Amino acid sequence: MTMSHRSSMFVMGLFICAAAADTNLLAQPYGQPDRSSPGDEMIQRYLQKETRKLSARFADDIASRAAWEAKRQQYVEEYLYMLGLSPRPEKTPLRATITGTFQGDGYVVDMIHYQSRRQLYVTGNLYRPAVVKEGEKLPAVYYVCGHFNRGRDGNKVAYQSHGIWFARHGYVCLVVDSLQLGEIAAFHHGTYNLQRWWWHSRGYTPAGVETWNGVRGIDYLISRPDVDPQRIAVTGISGGGAATYWVTAADERVKAAVPVSGMADLESYVSNRVINGHCDCMFLYNTFQWPWARIAGLIAPRPLLFVNSDKDDIFPMDANERVANGLERLYSLYGAGDRVAAVVSVGGHAYRQDIRQAAYRFINSHLKADAREVTDGEVDLVSEGGRPGSYPIPPQQLRVFPTDADLPKDQLNTSIDERFVPLGNVAAPEAGRFESWKAPLLAELRRVSFAYFPANIPAAKKLRDVYDTTEQFQSEEEIEFRVRLASAKIADGATNALLVVLNEDEAGTTPEWLSKIDNPNAAVFFCEPRGIGATKWTRKNPPNYVERSHALLGRTVDAGRVWDVIAAARYLSVRTKLPVQVAGSGAASVIAAYAAILDEQVAAATLVAPPTTHMDNIAPQFLNVLRTCDIPDALGLIAPRPLRIIRVDSALFAKTSSAYSAAASKERLAFK
Repeated sequence: MTMSHRSSMFVMGLFICAAAADTNLLAQPYGQPDRSSPGDEMIQRYLQKETRKLSARFADDIASRAAWEAKRQQYVEEYLYMLGLSPRPEKTPLRATITGTFQGDGYVVDMIHYQSRRQLYVTGNLYRPAVVKEGEKLPAVYYVCGHFNRGRDGNKVAYQSHGIWFARHGYVCLVVDSLQLGEIAAFHHGTYNLQRWWWHSRGYTPAGVETWNGVRGIDYLISRPDVDPQRIAVTGISGGGAATYWVTAADERVKAAVPVSGMADLESYVSNRVINGHCDCMFLYNTFQWPWARIAGLIAPRPLLFVNSDKDDIFPMDANERVANGLERLYSLYGAGDRVAAVVSVGGHAYRQDIRQAAYRFINSHLKADAREVTDGEVDLVSEGGRPGSYPIPPQQLRVFPTDADLPKDQLNTSIDERFVPLGNVAAPEAGRFESWKAPLLAELRRVSFAYFPANIPAAKKLRDVYDTTEQFQSEEEIEFRVRLASAKIADGATNALLVVLNEDEAGTTPEWLSKIDNPNAAVFFCEPRGIGATKWTRKNPPNYVERSHALLGRTVDAGRVWDVIAAARYLSVRTKLPVQVAGSGAASVIAAYAAILDEQVAAATLVAPPTTHMDNIAPQFLNVLRTCDIPDALGLIAPRPLRIIRVDSALFAKTSSAYSAAASKERLAFK
């Protein structure tokens, strides 16, 4: 085994070289890009260009210490929001409970659970020295597990050798199960696999749960009489490496961090498709369009050891160099270059002797002022992989809940995605106060759901005629979509232009519902926004590459479709010199509605059978929208412009009616 433990000067040199190079030349591809659908190349070019724009922002972060510190508190608030932790969850009683104890050779293990929130159980093993002097306060380690499936025993059992080492060397070490692979198994794969696209609208990511479990785990550690609250470290590999960043960036009480193979960057995740190898717990939703290294930057100037392996496919070396080099620059602003270091081990995605010994030595150095070489890091190891070797402690003895009958009946772990992030609660506007109700609601939607939209979306740019009645347009750089005129020319006497937004199954057709809406003097146009019809891209479940990549860039596919509709409406307004109305059915009706909400120039909207909530998977999804409002609230923002809602129970849209009444335009809202 070999290890590269780079000096500050070496890291600085790599930063200069990387900054001068084209990121494409450094890229390490992950698999082959999809090419089976007509829109694949378009959407991949778009994602790559937007990735470059966001990544370039880290240069501003490291321009000066003053610039960084001026924005740091804002960054902390944004970071917590993007994890679903703003507003801060209440710190409810932990109810820490020890269900059993194991006596080892020089160490003791307590089987423990605590509730990071009421009925959200965290199961773990607390390793501590067998003998502690009376009144002595020990350094502590919060250890976050990677994604080894150890079934009912929980993934914590795969990392017992680490807990044993720390306990034998004078630490209290809490090793906790992850949400997906713990004794009470919940879900990390909502958008990766389970089609729970409402996670985007809810602003829920399991990364937020893992972070909060860590914050509360640290609460538990510092509550213990044998722990020194000024000496807390966090470490873990893979999913545990990512969680090490999450927890350390969120909690200033952490004094040192050693994430192992836990972070790449946007160029890697998006442009090189490395996101396909990761589940949802590895990511927050990038609402505020951060360069990814900023997350790790929040740890500065606290000690950080950045560890990776040179043949790690899901944390490739090109990304490793970019992140490490940027962190070195940021730490140098504090004169703290000695507090950040990078270790590169030779091999794949795994622990090896050099990684373990480097991690132990780094934590010893910063929590015990002991920088001596670690020579016993290979004791009591559990071999990795699908068939682990013998365990120092039989796994079943490390269970917190020994039998299935012991599992808590009140647990919310398996439904925490529906509860963790609070829903927005929009009160009905009072009569005569519609504008004061509308302004903050619309501003919040723009801030957290459509943050990447410019103040005014420009009219679409016509690129070419495709057929006699079909035109190709560009709305954003690299994004194309089509608009089709219902007949060869606009009829004389038309009083408005009706822009009909199509769903995928309606592409190239005239929807049957259109003949049933009353708009006889309309010049009808059909809009196929990005990803529909001629620009359809490949979707594979898992990994849902396109949709998940959008969230890493602070947007959703459906938000992009709203952009296309607005751009098309603005083009038609100029071309036809007529007021433009929008219409759609099902999911497309909500796309049309948000175009009207965000662009006052849209004159009216007709919605056929719209879903009633963004929690419905057929509904369009916009980042964090449910933290602000739901569909009936949002539709009220169209007032006082005319709105028709067809094929629905009007009682489900009572909030829409209340908004129209408050705007003194009740007669402009019609249900059919």
